[in-house]
Amino acid sequence: MADANLATLEAAIERAAEAALERIAAARASVETVIFGQAEVVEHALVTLLSGGHGLLVGVPGLAKTKLVETLGTVLGLNARRVQFTPDLLPGDILGSEILDETIDGRRSFRFLHGPIFAQLLMADEINRASPRTQSALLQAMQEYHVTVAGERYDLPRPFHVLATQNPLEQEGTYPLPEAQLDRFLMQIDVVYPDRAAERRILIETTGDTEAAAKPVMTSEDLIATQRLVRRLPVGESIVEGILDLVRSARPGDGDPAIAQHVAWGPGPRAAQALMLATRARALLHGRLSPSLDDVAALAVPVLQHRMALTFSARADGEHVRDIVTKLAGRLG
Repeated sequence: MADANLATLEAAIERAAEAALERIAAARASVETVIFGQAEVVEHALVTLLSGGHGLLVGVPGLAKTKLVETLGTVLGLNARRVQFTPDLLPGDILGSEILDETIDGRRSFRFLHGPIFAQLLMADEINRASPRTQSALLQAMQEYHVTVAGERYDLPRPFHVLATQNPLEQEGTYPLPEAQLDRFLMQIDVVYPDRAAERRILIETTGDTEAAAKPVMTSEDLIATQRLVRRLPVGESIVEGILDLVRSARPGDGDPAIAQHVAWGPGPRAAQALMLATRARALLHGRLSPSLDDVAALAVPVLQHRMALTFSARADGEHVRDIVTKLAGRLG
């Protein structure tokens, strides 16, 4: 009887996995009909959402970061909103606030007016332009999935994801995110310039009288079901050990002294958790039901680069976090 139940369960998981693979492939194809020349960025953004996490998009203006978030909202069937962060933005502008209502007979009561954070996909545009107080209000909600206003708790919708953007060049009048807050982002996604062929396609397809539009492929319920599936995918012992080796070798005092001496502080256990989920999601995105060491190596930089820092002497010598992580990932397997 137990064997029959187990077989039925495995068959149900297999059917759910096959359906999820089809939806994910269709979602990626739909996004790429609108976002050209950013295949890796699209992949990392989808991995972030399929893992149930939040992403930090870092890139100069004009590289379709806003367009990407809007498109993901459409394709995944999510209620998406955008907040432009500025130095005068207050926590209440994001979370919401209480207003005083008065009835016809003169009775008064407070009513909570929901802020833009009550969305399934929130774009926090130029998050480093807001004050630390406002950043903390958002990032606390990202971690706890609820907000507290005037002593009352209000749960955020599910799924709830934040894709924040940051301009790496213009830093005047900004408030860089502290390390503890950066750790709340599952991945830092670097958005780079497209190659010549992709930019040519952008010129032709976005300056005419018609423009391609992404089509909805999934619903929020489909996304939640896929996120559950990601957590149920099997992970081999070699993958677990590879993740542990990579994360621990990125800390000062562990791993190769020739590399560890350049690291001021390294990733904590949350980084290993993020890498475990992200590798499973990437495997699904590539049509597989279990991750490989190639998935770990491919996601090492976006998952670890914002969770560690180099020593002053290493920075003075021209070392970069990305290069250090790439060297460590190259030793896997």
